[in-house]
Amino acid sequence: MQALDPLQATMARPMSSDANDTPAEPRDHRIKRLAMRSMRRGIKEMDLILSAFAAGALADMDEAALTQYDLLLEENDHDIYAWINGQQAAPDRYAALTAEIRVMAHGIVRAG
Repeated sequence: MQALDPLQATMARPMSSDANDTPAEPRDHRIKRLAMRSMRRGIKEMDLILSAFAAGALADMDEAALTQYDLLLEENDHDIYAWINGQQAAPDRYAALTAEIRVMAHGIVRAG
């Protein structure tokens, strides 16, 4: 059997269904990446809130929930903080997730 060259080996990997057609990210890598992004935010409050949430929730989330969390992490930290502490209503697409984060952040976040 002939060995695959590096390009063929890359092309042989399972592909994800996203529009970029990039290789699927293994679940454990994805969780580690999201946990790291949760710890390295723009403001310290979000470091504390999101790293605590990530430690307690990411491993139990399904792929759709991980995707939703990944999208949330793309948002501005000040907006996320306002949504979590109730200063502003979260967009519908993040309402359930920010409510879950708020519950886990009890004692870290002061109500707005």
